[in-house]
Amino acid sequence: MKKESRKEAGFTLLEIIVVVFILSLLAAIVAPKIIGRTDDARIADAKVQIKNLETALKLFRMDNGAYPDSEQGLEALISKPSTGKIPSKYREGGYLEQRRIPADPWGNPYLYVSPGLHGDFDIISYGADGKEGGSGKDADITSWDMQ
Repeated sequence: MKKESRKEAGFTLLEIIVVVFILSLLAAIVAPKIIGRTDDARIADAKVQIKNLETALKLFRMDNGAYPDSEQGLEALISKPSTGKIPSKYREGGYLEQRRIPADPWGNPYLYVSPGLHGDFDIISYGADGKEGGSGKDADITSWDMQ
């Protein structure tokens, strides 16, 4: 039998440490860029969802002459309201294709107020922290700031 030389036996501890160091360095450089993009993507997604809700609300108004009030809420977009002013020409199947009110990208419900303080209605996502106010990823995303 032929005895293997030391070089063919495997990696040395020093080689493994160097590889782990290089991978850690790459992760430290790349990870913050990827994580920052996740927040940007969620903010963009919230803006798109708010725009979709605005479109559905405008269709509701075209059919029924008024926006749902705050009590009826966004639920009026998926099922005919049974409180407040009952819509006379409610569209069968509702006004949202997915037939559900989406949560914001952080899993929180959108706040809907009608009549709004900034227009006929206000739609608000409180951002990553789910609380009013904030900055950066925690900043509120509102329908009136996208006009």
